Amino acid sequence: MSQAEKLLHVSGLSAGYGDIGVLSDISLEVAAGDLVALIGSNGAGKSTLLRALSGMLPATAGSIRFGGQDLAQQAPEQIVGTGLIHVPEGRRLFAGLSVRDNLLIGAYLRRDGKQAIRASMEEVFTLFPRLAERRRQDASTLSGGEQQMCAIGRGLMAKPKLLLIDELSLGLAPRVVEELVAALASINAGGTALLVVEQDVEIALGLAHHALVLDQGRVLLSGAAAELRQHPLIHAAYLGEDIV
Repeated sequence: MSQAEKLLHVSGLSAGYGDIGVLSDISLEVAAGDLVALIGSNGAGKSTLLRALSGMLPATAGSIRFGGQDLAQQAPEQIVGTGLIHVPEGRRLFAGLSVRDNLLIGAYLRRDGKQAIRASMEEVFTLFPRLAERRRQDASTLSGGEQQMCAIGRGLMAKPKLLLIDELSLGLAPRVVEELVAALASINAGGTALLVVEQDVEIALGLAHHALVLDQGRVLLSGAAAELRQHPLIHAAYLGEDIV
C-alpha cells in the first residue's frame, strides 16, 4: 500500500487507563474505502483501540496519522472534524431527544448548509427505513437494533471518511444483525472506510476485506479476511473447528 493510499496509519501505539497498560506497540493501516474487522477475545483491547483512535483515550506512545494529520494529541472534537467518526459500544444515544434530533447531533460540526444536512438525513432514512418511521420517537424507546441503526446513522451525519463501529451485533437478534451487515456493506460501497469491532468472527471475516486479531493488547494476526478465515489459529480459537 503506497503512502497516498493510506487513510489511517497507526505505528507503535500504546494506551491504557492510568497505570494499567492495555495496548502495546499496535500498528495498523486502513486504506481509503477499505473495510477492516477487528476481532479478539473479551479484554483483548479492541474497544480501547477505538477509543485511542478517536481521542477518547490518550495515547501513551506511538503515532496516529489520519489523512496526513497527526491525531495522537488532538481532542475528540478536533478528530471528528477530520472525518474520523466513532460509533461507541452501547450506542450512547441521547434519551429525551427524538431520533431526528439524535441524528442532527452528528452534523453539529458541518458548515455546508441545511439543505446538505437534510439530504444526509434522507440518505440515513433510506438506509434505515425504520428510523424514518420513528423519526419523532424518543430514541431511548427504540429497540436495541433500532438504537444501533440510529447510532450508525448519527455517525453518517458527520460525513465520515472512516467510521469506527464498536460491537456491531452485541445483544441483537440474528435478523437485525443481517440488516446491519447489509447496511455496512452499502455504506462501504459508497466509499466510506470502516473499522468494525465484531465478536462474531464468522460475520466479521465474511464482511471485511482485511482483519486484525488482537490478543492481550497486541496485534497477533493481520491480513486479508479470506486468508485469515483459513488460518488454523482462527479455527481453533474462534470458530471451534480444525482444518482437515
